Amino acid sequence: MKIVVVGGGAAGLGAAGAAQGANPTAEIVVYTEFADVAYSPCGIPFVHGKEIDSFDKLFLATKEQYVKSGIDVHYETTVEAIDTEAKTLQVQGEGTVSYDRLIIATGWLYADPGVAGTDLDGLYRVKDIRRAMEWDKVLETTKKAVIVESGFIAMEMTTALRHRDIDVTLVDPGPWPMSDVADPEIVEPVRQSWEDLNVDMQWGNKVTAFKGSGSGSLTHVETDQGDVQADLAIIGTHKVPNNPLAKAAGIKLGSTGGIIVDSHMRTSANDVFAAGDCTEIPHGVSNVPLQGLSGSHAYAQGKTAGVNAGGGQRGYNPVYVPWGMLAGEWMLGGVSFGETTAAALGLDFVTGTANGITRARYYPGTKTITVKLLAEPTSRRLIGAQMVGGEGIKERADFLGMMTRTGITVDEIATMENVYSPAIGALNEPIAVAAQNLVSKL
Repeated sequence: MKIVVVGGGAAGLGAAGAAQGANPTAEIVVYTEFADVAYSPCGIPFVHGKEIDSFDKLFLATKEQYVKSGIDVHYETTVEAIDTEAKTLQVQGEGTVSYDRLIIATGWLYADPGVAGTDLDGLYRVKDIRRAMEWDKVLETTKKAVIVESGFIAMEMTTALRHRDIDVTLVDPGPWPMSDVADPEIVEPVRQSWEDLNVDMQWGNKVTAFKGSGSGSLTHVETDQGDVQADLAIIGTHKVPNNPLAKAAGIKLGSTGGIIVDSHMRTSANDVFAAGDCTEIPHGVSNVPLQGLSGSHAYAQGKTAGVNAGGGQRGYNPVYVPWGMLAGEWMLGGVSFGETTAAALGLDFVTGTANGITRARYYPGTKTITVKLLAEPTSRRLIGAQMVGGEGIKERADFLGMMTRTGITVDEIATMENVYSPAIGALNEPIAVAAQNLVSKL
């Protein structure tokens, strides 16, 4: 059996490894248009901000290790077309290539800002690690930068650029940071920390054009509220699926533009699977299809696709999306959605909020944390959560994600047991207190 994977990110390499594990005798071939595979784009802002001292640390493995493992990776190679009837690919420089099973893991792109000047030098889309290495040198001489919209990576880049003493203007059409994901009181500490870092935040503003000099280099960004001088613009628009290849092959796409897959990551085409940001996955609460999730989702989907392509059996569940990030000097995180998004979806909910601390009040290094829970009033099930704090966000988001997935009620969470140890946990767990406050409303 020959299993071909198109894409070398978390989903693609996860699929390749899982396919090999499920079928050790299969020939596994991976095509990627980039010079590298299986590195962490999410880590790039932290190298730019000097929290991580080398881009080399973002690589999962060396090219030699993939050769030794028996996975045949074709770097800087473009797959130009898929024929699902003939089970062939048209590959640049290689001609027609056949497959028995195909896994599409072509990932995501930044949404086009849809304005003039996007071809100017000075527009940086944080994704490709080799380009990031080049841009890191540019940052040494950059004086002024504009962040175009507050997506996840763009939020991290806002802080990273200030750590490099670059003047930053953040232009976003929303009324507050990440307004399509987070509630205003949750992200307010982040907004305040950026204010303390002298970030010029322009909420409710929109970029209308990028303007440059005669040499083709960016000089300023036009917005609804006036011009902003800039040597550099970070494109932080939302993720869109990279699916021209699948669309041209007649593989069915959904409302998000992502490839429609079943619980085994099978597409509408026979013996073709898909995984990662090029797919759409139903949300476990709202049943709304989602696209553009995290690297951990992409990797798990890739593992599922790889096992099934190799002849095994593995299922993938609807998602509840625990998430977390570092923004400004704060950690943000949550599950599914907050009050703003739930209201936009027309869901009934009740909220409960608690302010707490992460360690005993007398232990050095104690940090604050705010937890906000959402529950459906009839079933009393947890349907979402948001948090902001100095530490402990990731672990709580994972915990609450499982609580949402398993249908735990807020009554049960309100009476949960929790660890108390002065150095790692306070007497009162903020999750439980938030649940108690929510139950009192119910």
